[in-house]
Amino acid sequence: MHVEIRKAGDVVIVDLKGKLTAGLGDQILRETLDELLAENWKKILLNLSGVSFMDSAGVGELVAGLRTAKRLGSSLKLLSATERVQSTLFISKLLPIFELYEQEAVALADFERPQGS
Repeated sequence: MHVEIRKAGDVVIVDLKGKLTAGLGDQILRETLDELLAENWKKILLNLSGVSFMDSAGVGELVAGLRTAKRLGSSLKLLSATERVQSTLFISKLLPIFELYEQEAVALADFERPQGS
């Protein structure tokens, strides 16, 4: 798993590449999210376009990251999940709990909308 971080205004975008699986992949995601939340980032966008495979550990890390972000008053959204990743989330019945976007510009604009509107 390879991670690149870039910023668009007050949104931090995490570009993930590789396999989000037990072992290194889920650990890297956890550490990255923990670091961003510790730095008090409130708007986090995970770009999953480069994630080729995700197992249950990867799914668990996404859910844990979402929970932690919400608890700390941050937003965590997903971008460009591949068909394979989307199907893993769908089969896990977790697709509805995530805000999933196909286009980065739409996701960034949605962060600017007031919560609950």
